[in-house]
Amino acid sequence: MAKFLFFLFFLVLGARAYHAVDVVDVLDHGAIGNGRTDDSRAFDSAFRKACDSSSRTVTIVVPGRTSFLLQPLVFNGKQCRPSTITFQIDGDIVAPSDPNAWQGCDGDDDKLCHAWIEFKHFDGLYIQGSGTINGRGRSWWRHSCHRTGMMISDSNDVHLLGLTFEDSPKMHIAFEDSTRVYAYQLTIKAPADSPNTDGIHIQRCSHVSIDHCFIGTGDDCVSIGDGSAHLEITNVECGPGHGISIGSLGKHKERETVESVHVRNATFTETQNGVRIKTWQGGKGYAKNMIFENIISHGARYPIIIDQYYCDHEHCTNQTSAVHINNITYKNIEGTSEKEIAVKLACSKSVPCRNIIMKNINLQRGEDQHPLKETSSFCFNVRGRSNGNVFPKVPCLYVDKNL
Repeated sequence: MAKFLFFLFFLVLGARAYHAVDVVDVLDHGAIGNGRTDDSRAFDSAFRKACDSSSRTVTIVVPGRTSFLLQPLVFNGKQCRPSTITFQIDGDIVAPSDPNAWQGCDGDDDKLCHAWIEFKHFDGLYIQGSGTINGRGRSWWRHSCHRTGMMISDSNDVHLLGLTFEDSPKMHIAFEDSTRVYAYQLTIKAPADSPNTDGIHIQRCSHVSIDHCFIGTGDDCVSIGDGSAHLEITNVECGPGHGISIGSLGKHKERETVESVHVRNATFTETQNGVRIKTWQGGKGYAKNMIFENIISHGARYPIIIDQYYCDHEHCTNQTSAVHINNITYKNIEGTSEKEIAVKLACSKSVPCRNIIMKNINLQRGEDQHPLKETSSFCFNVRGRSNGNVFPKVPCLYVDKNL
């Protein structure tokens, strides 16, 4: 009996040692890394191994000097045992170059077109490294069915650090239904004419921080959608692209909300917009409590814009209801504007923009953009105050020297 118990003890100890894995390398699970062979099964196998480990923290290694071809994958952390999983991506990850070679996407059926790589149901996730995530989206951009490059959903305590993202078929990164999300030192790039290739999209998230990122794409550098609150966006270099956008909100008469957004130390270079709030007529909800400060515009077409009449490729009619826009502050914004109208505030007659504050604004025409013609503003149905030097002048704002 004693011998049996002794044997059983070492059997259990050995099993625990086997499962207490700290590092899992995708090469050990059959990945080839030549950029041509499908390595999806190897990545899935490595993830399952890490997920089953009894260690508190596990790192999945994607080694450098390699290139891994992946079909669409979902990493579901719901049943994972470790409290924190790290994907250390130092090699490159590439998508199939031909849309017809993608699995799970049937023609133009958007219901089957979701994300290329998805992470969901994690509480403690690090995705980091020096590698490049290349969506090879060029062949997709002429189709109506596009995939988001990387989606992170239904998760908490997520850290995305150091990676480069290129040429996604659609949005490069999407955060959805998550809290405490941190994106640092990312490089995101796609051609200026690539459609719907937002750099980072945020939807139904709270407590998100984006810092020290370079983003140049064919759409918004950062787009902020419904249900988002408590966002910090700092030290972002944007261009080309459509700027940093709140919305669009209120499409198809939906009630949508965004609040508590702080954008600071951002630079916009030859972008379509700088900082923008866009809402549809007929919508409900609000965009409120936002600060845009310490911003430089290098030839942005519209450095500051609020548009409550947003209408993208649809036939739109005048409607009385609108998303409420309230308590928006712009301060210490300078540089040049491509267009004469550097500040455009187009608000609803029935639901005017309220508590709009501008302080220390200086937006001039660039030397190659009619330097002798001063910038101007467009201001419609706006209530608010200004202080300090504000150029171009925004006549609908009350000058408050005590602000």
